[in-house]
Amino acid sequence: MKQITSCVASLFVVLALVTGSVAAGVISPVGASIGIDTQGNSIHRVRANGIDIAYKLIGSGEPLVLLMGLGGTMEQWPQAVIDLLSQQYQLILLDNRGMGFSTVNDAPFSYKLFADDIVGLLDALGVSKANVLGYSLGSTMTQELLYEYPQRVNKAVIYATAVDGSNVAKVLGGVKISNPIIARYVEATAHWKTPMEKLAGITNPVLFVVGTADAVVGPESSKLLATALPGAWLAQFTNATHRLMFEAPTAFAHTVLAFLKIDATVQPQEAKTGARPTAGQEQP
Repeated sequence: MKQITSCVASLFVVLALVTGSVAAGVISPVGASIGIDTQGNSIHRVRANGIDIAYKLIGSGEPLVLLMGLGGTMEQWPQAVIDLLSQQYQLILLDNRGMGFSTVNDAPFSYKLFADDIVGLLDALGVSKANVLGYSLGSTMTQELLYEYPQRVNKAVIYATAVDGSNVAKVLGGVKISNPIIARYVEATAHWKTPMEKLAGITNPVLFVVGTADAVVGPESSKLLATALPGAWLAQFTNATHRLMFEAPTAFAHTVLAFLKIDATVQPQEAKTGARPTAGQEQP
């Protein structure tokens, strides 16, 4: 019995070490290798949530998932942002379903489905928890991850987001969309509304980033969410548009890094009794 107990204990130690290494960003690619990008990074594709999801891993450190906006692919992140973030984090970039090298099926598009895609990829990679940075469409996916899978998210950066997708769909209504996959995304967005009643239950650290001149989602949603979510950060870039990370990539990346690195949680101090401090004495 002692030997069995010892073996079980050893197994838990091994599992803890493995889990710790993944949390630290030591992720190995899985699935088929399908090519190399222009920077020499390998592109892989793995089966998850009923589709083949294309992704690549760049850098080292804790895992940081990057979720691109509507109609974009993982190749469209600004190189300056990738270079700065990958110096301190292992980036997991992916193509959303039906975009780039990722496949699609007939499942009705919804933000719950998109969140399941991301979790499916994390499962395939053996990542139990990751930081997440979502842009535009990806920002709403990040919201959904926080509501449905908060235990899979460490810190979240929600950039250029909305609380009512129907308003965004109206803005996009004047744009002719010939790509049927993008049209399915717009339809899903038209039905998105932030479940405001769930905000109080979110304990993950969250940063909202938005440009004050964003004509697609506007800054009001970010300000509303930052006010409603306890402890949330808000970074507004004056005169920046929906493409602020392309307009100010270095400042954007440094803002993200500052948020991800800092521990902004202060443990409450126990009530102390005794005499009040006299002049010249420090407050306890």
